[in-house]
Amino acid sequence: METKKFGKDDLAEAAALIRAGEVVAFPTETVYGLGADATSAKAALKVFEAKHRPADNPLIVTVADPAMVARFATVTPDAAKLMAAFWPGPLTIILPILPGALSMVVTGGLQTAAFRMPASALTRALIAEAGVPIVGPSANISGKPSATRAEHVLHDFDGRIAGVLDDGPTTVGVESTVIDMTVQPPAILRPGKIGPAELAPVIGEVQSDHHHVGAKETPKAPGMKYKHYAPAAQVVVVDTPAQFPAAIDWAQASGQPFGVLACDDILTTVDPAVPTYTLGSDVTTATHALFAGLRWFDLHPTVTLILAQAFPADGLGAAYMNRLLKSAGNEHFSQD
Repeated sequence: METKKFGKDDLAEAAALIRAGEVVAFPTETVYGLGADATSAKAALKVFEAKHRPADNPLIVTVADPAMVARFATVTPDAAKLMAAFWPGPLTIILPILPGALSMVVTGGLQTAAFRMPASALTRALIAEAGVPIVGPSANISGKPSATRAEHVLHDFDGRIAGVLDDGPTTVGVESTVIDMTVQPPAILRPGKIGPAELAPVIGEVQSDHHHVGAKETPKAPGMKYKHYAPAAQVVVVDTPAQFPAAIDWAQASGQPFGVLACDDILTTVDPAVPTYTLGSDVTTATHALFAGLRWFDLHPTVTLILAQAFPADGLGAAYMNRLLKSAGNEHFSQD
């Protein structure tokens, strides 16, 4: 299969492929998604096959406008408030689906589904042109770092999907916040750019303990059950900047080829012979660069260990640390 690269002038062709049941990757402000007709079980199965995604990991339903959600789910008053306040934008809302409205393939067998209206005008135009919502899991092989550029998508899926709609690099860099509106109080199941401080003034109390599911439990949202975002090398989280000299000494003593993923102030102290990728200057730039950095090390297969900088897990740092810890399998550097 030839994977075509589409631009804004190719929307009609890309939308026709969606209607024909093919898979087309698309841009959002967070990461690139892997799109297919959300009303077609057959099309959704192609996404699972392309990603090597477990069947009990539900797919996000990506829409062009809030009215599209009402065709498939019960929109509660508080959910409508969230849509008015944060859509289009990096917020995914879990709602109860209408009977028979969506295939259980899409929902992971649940009677709920996650809906998102991205900030990308290009993707909203694609959905409107196709006339159907599209499933929108991140456009990466399951378990690997998410794609923040069309080139990342092609690295994983060239020859395996019909096309990718290119709108340049994403701006946020990590996936959307997921909030479950089927429980009381509503619960954040995956942290993102929009946090409790922004949500609570709109809908009141919000749980933010980031629920984890058991081995036999079906997750309501992506990223809750399986190891995610992991490059080929083992990631080790360095909890504070002050620990980096000792962490580097430890990595050198281990004899493993290693690299460092950190902000510029730390990288200036690293031996130039060590492969490095900059996270910029702060948690905002680090969140934007995290997945690109993890993918960059995959292009340097001699590196088998990555020392990665941590940030305090509050505000945007909660989203950054959620992804970093998953990529590391919770491995931290310890001087003990």
